[in-house]
Amino acid sequence: MEHVLEFFLHALEDTLPLLPWILLLYVLIELLESKADLTKINRFGGKVGPLVGSATGLIPQCGFSIMAAKLFEQKYITVGTLLAIFIATSDEAFIIMLSSGEGAVWVLPMLAVKILVGVAVGYAVDGIAKLIGRGQVCVEIPSAYEEEPKTTHEIFMRAYLKEKDVDVKCSCGRSHTEDVAWKKYFLYPLLHTLKVAGFIFLVNFVLTAIIHSVGEEVFVEFMHRNRFLQPFLTSAIGLIPNCASSVVITETFLAGGITFGSCVAGLCANAGMGFVVLLKNVRQWKRNVTLIGICYGVAVVVGLLLNIFV
Repeated sequence: MEHVLEFFLHALEDTLPLLPWILLLYVLIELLESKADLTKINRFGGKVGPLVGSATGLIPQCGFSIMAAKLFEQKYITVGTLLAIFIATSDEAFIIMLSSGEGAVWVLPMLAVKILVGVAVGYAVDGIAKLIGRGQVCVEIPSAYEEEPKTTHEIFMRAYLKEKDVDVKCSCGRSHTEDVAWKKYFLYPLLHTLKVAGFIFLVNFVLTAIIHSVGEEVFVEFMHRNRFLQPFLTSAIGLIPNCASSVVITETFLAGGITFGSCVAGLCANAGMGFVVLLKNVRQWKRNVTLIGICYGVAVVVGLLLNIFV
């Protein structure tokens, strides 16, 4: 019990200082999504689809992978744009890195790698699909607003609505149509912060217990010896459709348990609930398995290459 209490206090000590920073970042993200005018960007269609998709996927919310899957099923985006968004999505990873202090130095390299890989894979897949005659012809997204949608939330809602009275929720899993400002910009970010903090605490507790049990030097040496196996494992963890997977991968990296390449691999495969949306269409199971396989394969290759050269 003495050790358990020690692990608990250590995990709590590592988690509590992150809370105000995580909350601040979620508030800023909510403001960005609700206020940023994106009308001058050719958002997801056309030739810039994979590029815009990768940039959008970098925003720390798994809802964008859900949006991508929905848009793809309705033939509003190409398979390349879908994969670009899936690969760029990192769920809570950037929030954790930015709030951890020391981990913030890895944010820009992570952003650069993920957007480059997302864009490259997106255009490559679209090009191959076009060559073999399997390219998807996109249709125009139906309008559900009297005015052209401007913000991320409005664009997301427009992609779903076919009738004005349909009750749908936004990318974050809640409806914003009737939300007052204090809920939208404080309560919801606070609830999300507490949820992520809970996952961070659990991961810190488990890692502290493992490192204490085997010894820090032994733990680091073991992980270093197996660094070329790590991308296979982290990529598999990344496929788990829950924000906990991104927390586990990121916290393990920040604790020195995995390499940067292995962390990138896990986060490249971390498309969140987007896979769940695709898998609901059981008639397209071969297509769904292929897309998941591509994400996993790309993630492993990227992780192995980074582990060799970084």
